[in-house]
Amino acid sequence: MTNKEILQIAMEQSAADLNCRAEDFLKNEPVVVRGGIRPGAKKYYQEPVSANLVSYGNNIVASAKEEYQEVIEEYLHKFTFYHCFETPNIHWLEERLRKEDQSVCFMAEYYLPDINKVKPLSCEYSLKILHQEDFAELYRPEWSNALCKERKHLDVLGVGAYDGKKLVGLAGCSADCDRMWQIGVDVLPQYRRAGIASALTSRLAAEILERGKVPFYCSAWSNIRSVRNGIKSGFIPAWAEMTIKPAKIVQDMNK
Repeated sequence: MTNKEILQIAMEQSAADLNCRAEDFLKNEPVVVRGGIRPGAKKYYQEPVSANLVSYGNNIVASAKEEYQEVIEEYLHKFTFYHCFETPNIHWLEERLRKEDQSVCFMAEYYLPDINKVKPLSCEYSLKILHQEDFAELYRPEWSNALCKERKHLDVLGVGAYDGKKLVGLAGCSADCDRMWQIGVDVLPQYRRAGIASALTSRLAAEILERGKVPFYCSAWSNIRSVRNGIKSGFIPAWAEMTIKPAKIVQDMNK
């Protein structure tokens, strides 16, 4: 699999997520399409989604429900596309969304592997490949980034780091769509800064690629520790997303 093929798979998946075409992400002008989660979208998307904005670095493609398309179109034509994911411009959008009881909810940057850089890294602890049957007792708070107890059936593969018999780090991947598996990683606090996260992430990425799937990695851009881990593990920034949901959902999250 080449980097070009990996990027194409990612754009095709994003097109399925947004109900657009993969080539829309390569245009030089914004694209707005009708929203709604459809078959083939990443499995962690949950209604209600009022709008979802995605950029692969050329423009923004927005999937928006009909009643919000006008304000989204105005926003995308008012500001340079890469400024639409940052303040102060988001305040402009929020002010108008507030009248519709909507709000910006999730924002994140996503990473894809660079085939020329992904290679298993080492650490001083032993690593072990784990499968779905090994996860049963691991759905605990300390492994909440690596595994998702709400979607256990999607957790398909993992790599554990062990200090003797003690699990000290865990990377897991979720089969969030047919061709792409998302990596999450956790390391116990007292074992951090020892290269465990990158050893786990890079090894799991290699295992996923060997199975013919595309690994991807997500981080808030303010989570510097996570970003550094992704880059060290051979991942590079690929796309950014911003999701708009009803304001009540955002308010409930902040309680």
